[in-house]
Amino acid sequence: MSDTPEVLVLDDEPIVCDRLKDYLQQRDFAVETFTASEAALQRLTEKSFDVVVTDVKMSGPSGLDVLRHVQQHCATTPVIVITGYASLETAREAEILGSFDFICKPFQLQELHARVKRAAKQARKNRG
Repeated sequence: MSDTPEVLVLDDEPIVCDRLKDYLQQRDFAVETFTASEAALQRLTEKSFDVVVTDVKMSGPSGLDVLRHVQQHCATTPVIVITGYASLETAREAEILGSFDFICKPFQLQELHARVKRAAKQARKNRG
């Protein structure tokens, strides 16, 4: 893996993907974005990422399905779950499934950046 932390962002809203990609790339992250969970899951079978950021509600597999996939196939990759439909049940399920963090939309880009940075640092430490 390169020195640049690699992040996969999955959100069914292209504008969210674009904003997160631009913001994180300006802060020295390599970012791949997906608006379809099937495509993101396929990419996760091909490549390892330092951090996955996923929305919860999408057509097709949900963000929690993506979290399950990551936990089963690359458990050292932290997953940050973002959602505009926050509920205590969803947050609890994400926690039980092993999410690194849970963020409700709307959020500040600086807040997400700080969490992604912390998650990437932890992922690299866990990989040794």
